[in-house]
Amino acid sequence: MIDPSLRPVLAILASLLAIPLIFATSSRRNLREGVTIAAALTKFGLIASLVPSVVWGGETHEASLFTLASGIELALEVDALGLLFGLLASLLWIVTSFYSIGYMRGLDEHAQTRYFASFAASLAAAVGVAFASNLLTLFVFYELLTVATYPLVTHDETDEARAAGRKYLTYTFGGGVAVLAGTVLLFWATGTTAFTPGGIADLATTDPTIARAIFALLVTGFGVKAALMPMHSWLPDAMVAPTPVSGLLHAVAVVKSGVFGLARVILDVFGPETVESLGVGLPLAVVATATLLIASIIALGRDNLKRRLAYSTISQLSYIVLGLALLKESALIGGLLHIPAHAFMKLTLFFCAGAIHVETHTDDISDMAGIGRRMPLTMAAFAVASAGMAGIPLLAGFVSKWYIVIGAIEGGGWFFAGALLLSGVLNIGYFWPVVYQAYFESPDDHDEKPLLRGVFGGQTAVETDGGRPVEDVDDDDEPEPYETDHLGKYDEAHDHHGGPPEGGWTAAGWRGGESTWFMLGPILAAATGAVVLGIVPNTAVFLEIVTTVVENVGVMA
Repeated sequence: MIDPSLRPVLAILASLLAIPLIFATSSRRNLREGVTIAAALTKFGLIASLVPSVVWGGETHEASLFTLASGIELALEVDALGLLFGLLASLLWIVTSFYSIGYMRGLDEHAQTRYFASFAASLAAAVGVAFASNLLTLFVFYELLTVATYPLVTHDETDEARAAGRKYLTYTFGGGVAVLAGTVLLFWATGTTAFTPGGIADLATTDPTIARAIFALLVTGFGVKAALMPMHSWLPDAMVAPTPVSGLLHAVAVVKSGVFGLARVILDVFGPETVESLGVGLPLAVVATATLLIASIIALGRDNLKRRLAYSTISQLSYIVLGLALLKESALIGGLLHIPAHAFMKLTLFFCAGAIHVETHTDDISDMAGIGRRMPLTMAAFAVASAGMAGIPLLAGFVSKWYIVIGAIEGGGWFFAGALLLSGVLNIGYFWPVVYQAYFESPDDHDEKPLLRGVFGGQTAVETDGGRPVEDVDDDDEPEPYETDHLGKYDEAHDHHGGPPEGGWTAAGWRGGESTWFMLGPILAAATGAVVLGIVPNTAVFLEIVTTVVENVGVMA
């Protein structure tokens, strides 16, 4: 049942209208940040109010923006799939807004007003992507999301940040061109770009060569932000951004807009049956499998913590793509459920990395031996999220990956099931050493990190990790002061530049003395979300939303 409604428009306006208020209150930071929190709560409230009617009432909420020409309309529609993405992004914006206050104040960052305004614009665009009712509308908001997040990627205003920003624009705008070309070709072939659960009927009878070309263009375009290899390299470079940006936008909004676009293409443009008949699902599954394995191997060799998390993100995003490409009911449920599961876990990990950076100016894993003494709650949350990423039971990652593995086996894809299990082992390989050395080693007695050395990274692939080759290191040399601080570079504003201070880490205790609660609170909240989604996924509503999506599509047995 279709219900005309203004709530999809209001959900976008909630953060869009906050932008001028954020600028107007720039000289009063408490008020400015209060506006941010109020906008985040309002946006979430509006979207959450749609859950009962969409999930349990079977309704869709529509709002037409304007018509460009016959059959070409910019319009919004809240269905179960859009609600999944919109609800997640708006919920985690609340958490990230509080964290951003602690992070930006803790580092006394410049341009904080621009930062919070850009965040609001990014969330407006992300919800526009979620609630787009057709491919053209999705494309418009997809490109606006790139524009809105560019100031966040280049926030540091260093040469490195600007270079990362240029690369980000080149890749993502290039992907946008592919999406636009696919959209135009789709309209030419079928006369519509509207999302239809189960796929646009005319595509099933379109010339297979044309249909495959449309699929290839759309998958390539959305695959850029989904960081499918070889279109992934913008993501690790974008880690130069402040950690809250890396967390929400590069673990939730930006990269998830890519996998969300792929979900729309597979479920609501082509439909699983047409994807199967065209034979394009298997090649996509192979690319996703290669990406999740290769990225995991590269992560083993990254010494910079944010870089390791970036390659972990590339790997984990491909779990979602693989679940979609397998086309089986269980795999689709697992792939879609991994969108919120990965978001809670990866946001926790990035938040932990940011707290470590703010409090100790430490960014390289090899400098973190014994840091659990200094930051016990932070590293405990890191351990929980790491276990979830590896698929340990009772955590969110286990539930979603279980469904994907079962779906792979149901479809006879034993190779894909095996690859998923191998990737879980690799996850343990690059997360466990961080946790182990934090609690069970000391600065004076610990083995080398990362696990792999050589061409894949670590301290020998330094320019991207913020270090130098081991053979070039001279203890008397001081790193260049112009380099950015967000990837572990030298910061002349602080006396301590990473690693344990002389005399070792100071014990902080388990009562929160390690950091401000503006950061600790969001860390523990995100980690709790990963636990709740792993123990009672239905109660957390996301599994119900995902199940509704798959039922609406009418997936083959």
